[in-house]
Amino acid sequence: MGVALASAARVAPLVRHAPTIATYCSHSSLQIFHGAKQEGFRTLGICGGRPPRYYEAFPLARPDAFLAIPRLALLPRYAARLNREHAVLVPHGSFVEYLGPEKFAALPVPVFGNRKVLAWESDREKEREWLESAGVRMPKRYESIDDIDGPAIVKYYGAKGGKGFILAKDRRTLEGFRPTGPYVIQQYVLGTRYYIHFFYSPLSRDGYRVGNGSLELLGMDRRDEANIDELYKLGSQEELLAAGIRPTFVVTGNVPVVLRESLLPQVFDIGARIVERSIELFGGMVGPFCVEGIVTEELKFYVFEISTRIVAGTNVFPSGSSYADLVAPHLSMGRRMALEIARARHEGRLREVLS
Repeated sequence: MGVALASAARVAPLVRHAPTIATYCSHSSLQIFHGAKQEGFRTLGICGGRPPRYYEAFPLARPDAFLAIPRLALLPRYAARLNREHAVLVPHGSFVEYLGPEKFAALPVPVFGNRKVLAWESDREKEREWLESAGVRMPKRYESIDDIDGPAIVKYYGAKGGKGFILAKDRRTLEGFRPTGPYVIQQYVLGTRYYIHFFYSPLSRDGYRVGNGSLELLGMDRRDEANIDELYKLGSQEELLAAGIRPTFVVTGNVPVVLRESLLPQVFDIGARIVERSIELFGGMVGPFCVEGIVTEELKFYVFEISTRIVAGTNVFPSGSSYADLVAPHLSMGRRMALEIARARHEGRLREVLS
């Protein structure tokens, strides 16, 4: 199916030796380690400095060993050590953002999923090209502040947990805007936000078929964001701006949600279109991804972003969700990844799920 293949040199040892599931100690690492341990894998926590103490409070999710390095930016120097450990790296938002998508993509260590997808996620121009060409509904994009004809939001590139986003009621709100990095301006669609947790398996021939594999829906969440979720209590936007207070969208937590069932056909159609187009553009996705969008009062789903890896919203489902429970019992996203790696190794198909 054209999934990006890992080099024979990187994957061959994993055929003879059981993989070690490794990730950076942040974001969704508790869930990743817990799911891997449920399936009998050895686990390795990568950390900058001393191992975080909070793992001691969670024995079922504490990694079996730690790789403590001075700072994450130095991780490429430890590639040989990771390969001796037979490590399979699992990307998540903090891991990719702090190391940098280019450095992560260049690591000579097996990665779960197609690492080529990171270049499409981290560049908002390429991301929009992908989603638009997949035929999904998206908010309008404004080329300049002068083009804004209604509520808008300014977003910087990369996974920064919502930091630096700017909400504008109209173009006048952005007068004097001074960007601090690459950004895009999007229409701010009024509706309810949903973050849809998908898993794409190139190995499965059951379920909701897409390409040569299958698409699974394992959960949904909404995000608690500071300070936008509480600002309305203080007054109008004009009053807040006059006081020097701007809305921010820094994610501080996640809340589980369930979508009305009549919207599920629309959600699966969106997920399938995105996967099918990814196969054509860069060899396809493998594993978890999150479609982030807005449902309007007309019940139309607008996709404003995609995260092409496990997202922190899946942390609210360590033992399954209202959707995952209908796929398999006690199925977290962390465990689902471990099951895919175990199946691929058993069937001699690791090159289809690692890169």
